Amino acid sequence: MPTSDTRPSEPRGDDAADIVRVDMQVDGVAMVQLLGPQDRLLKTVEKQYPDVRVLVRGNEVVLEGPADPVRRARGLVDELVAMVRGGHDLAPAEVETSARVLDAGQSTPSAMFGDPIVSGKGKPIRAKTPGQREYVDAIDEHTITFGIGPAGTGKTYLAMAKAVQALQRREVQRIILTRPAVEAGERLGFLPGTLTDKIDPYLRPLYDALNEMMDPEIVPKLLAAGTVEVAPLAYMRGRTLNDAFVVLDEAQNTTPEQMKMFLTRLGFGSKMVITGDVTQIDLPTGASGLQLVTRVLDRIDDIHFSRLTSDDVVRHTLVGRIVDAYTTFDAERQAQQFARSEASGTASAAPAATRTDPGYGSGAPRDRQSENRPSERGTR
Repeated sequence: MPTSDTRPSEPRGDDAADIVRVDMQVDGVAMVQLLGPQDRLLKTVEKQYPDVRVLVRGNEVVLEGPADPVRRARGLVDELVAMVRGGHDLAPAEVETSARVLDAGQSTPSAMFGDPIVSGKGKPIRAKTPGQREYVDAIDEHTITFGIGPAGTGKTYLAMAKAVQALQRREVQRIILTRPAVEAGERLGFLPGTLTDKIDPYLRPLYDALNEMMDPEIVPKLLAAGTVEVAPLAYMRGRTLNDAFVVLDEAQNTTPEQMKMFLTRLGFGSKMVITGDVTQIDLPTGASGLQLVTRVLDRIDDIHFSRLTSDDVVRHTLVGRIVDAYTTFDAERQAQQFARSEASGTASAAPAATRTDPGYGSGAPRDRQSENRPSERGTR
């Protein structure tokens, strides 16, 4: 791993025994890449280690503070230098993640987030968190991989990158991208145009990701030749998908029957990646196929479930906090509902002879339609 030239200097200050100073020579690296616009990356380093004072003079970085935080900050700066030299496009999120990885002693960030998957429009696409790294490795090692996690964790984006990589390496002959055509809580009503015009809005996120990873001039040709296919989930029934990399997006909006149908399309020489967020289900009624499949297939070999968290969010840092806030709110609401149901069950306990509803207490749902229906005796 490339490292900077470091020179410890004499400690200074009132607590000379506790305060150390380290001068780091960073040669051959554009400091603007290391520090970021308006020194955003430098400020992020200071935020990770608030006891460390960070100064920059030309190609020299000076760290001053207590010995242990300075040692950890020095390791982080060394890793950032190595990542910049390796072609990483650093952002504050990468700095925070790198600090967490180093503090946990899991690995080195430059090794964990090393080689890019593909390069889209001159921008390398790679895993940026330990969870994403585990997800990408699972796709390589398993035939069917589920990526389950909140918005912004790169589930679909990384799956698309792996699909493009597999096509470029000729590991598969085609890419198939699909998702269920379910409206997100809104009834759009009648949409004009052909069937393709009607379903394109649902598939637009897949087209957008595809255009980011491949030359936009090539994508229409691949679509026309059938090398890349973007289709709604309903079009998968009755097919056998051989030598293909298949990505099912928004899988939380599949029914259990649709999920079973999709998984049984798997053919020889193919890989499947299923992505979804179980906290954003838009199905009007019924259970989610993604929720059910985690219990049905959890112990089957060659099927892997990667569960991403708010720590893997690579959008704006505020997104991770929003995800955590909603998770906490949902947990508290479920706890309150459970407490109310327990209290209600205790308060309503009574001898069985007083029960007039045959389904009461047995878990059987009451037939509300029959309650509101006139009796046969009265209608005859």
